[in-house]
Amino acid sequence: MSNEVIFNRRLLLGAGAAALAAPAVFGASRATAQESKTETMTKAALPPEIHRFNVGTFEVTVIKDGARPSGQPNETFGINQKPEDVARLLTDNFLPPNVFANSFAPVLVKAGSEVVLFDTGLGEAGREWGGGRLLDGLAAAGYTPDDVTVVVLTHMHGDHIGGMTEKGQPTFPKARYVTGQVEYDFWVDPARAGTPAEGGQQGVLAKVKPFAEKFTFLSDGGEVVPGISAMAAFGHSPGHMIYGLESEGRKLILTADTANHYVLSLQRPDWEVRFDMDKAAAAATRRKVFDMIATDRLAFLGYHMPFPSVGYVEKHEAGYRFVPKSYQFDV
Repeated sequence: MSNEVIFNRRLLLGAGAAALAAPAVFGASRATAQESKTETMTKAALPPEIHRFNVGTFEVTVIKDGARPSGQPNETFGINQKPEDVARLLTDNFLPPNVFANSFAPVLVKAGSEVVLFDTGLGEAGREWGGGRLLDGLAAAGYTPDDVTVVVLTHMHGDHIGGMTEKGQPTFPKARYVTGQVEYDFWVDPARAGTPAEGGQQGVLAKVKPFAEKFTFLSDGGEVVPGISAMAAFGHSPGHMIYGLESEGRKLILTADTANHYVLSLQRPDWEVRFDMDKAAAAATRRKVFDMIATDRLAFLGYHMPFPSVGYVEKHEAGYRFVPKSYQFDV
């Protein structure tokens, strides 16, 4: 079709996760051939891709904010493993061993009179390579920025907060904002200055802090609107949150960046990921969250899963097997 638990230990300031917006999102391709592939994927993103389905009375629209190849997979996933083991797992799953496609999927939920946007995508900084398509996707779905009543930030890495402003002005001028208290407090703390997290902090100070008076700060179990609640899922970032939707007995978990690759993060949840700030906590969170999703047979939507980013998991060998959504919400 065209038209994501609390583990608060060893929060690493030196993990460099704040640089997510740089090498994983905005970094240049490593070779001319890779640049050609990036151009091809950018062209394929036109017109904007959206995917709509219902969760009870909630109308859910997934918007593809962009996608691009991102270098050697073993430099991001399984960084504590032998490169050949990472390559073997990819080839066993019919994937190339030397490149992976990273995609980005903000989510819009129409919940009664509320229009709730989860994460704001890459924004202007992604447009140099064809990303930052959120506003185009909203228009394709029949919405304007003024229609958004709530903006939820699952966490504050650059590919989630980049679209908070356009040309220095609020992108969603009529919205209120929601995020986790732990996440916000970490990034605005002056203690980040002079650490590897400083780069990420600068993005938060520019894109998020100006809206502080309009924010509601949640902890585990907090409610966004009726039927949408927060769950702490720390590790990828200090206060990373996921969100549960429930309406008329239907459920969907927005797992954000709990798992960022449908094979490497799900089939091997204990493998270290470069941009997880607390790698041990992130791995423990992946297991707890996806054990719940598998056991309860819940649908989930992951920000970096293959578009349209929705599916299920079943327990498989050392981890989980991704099962893409089909027509479950259409009947």
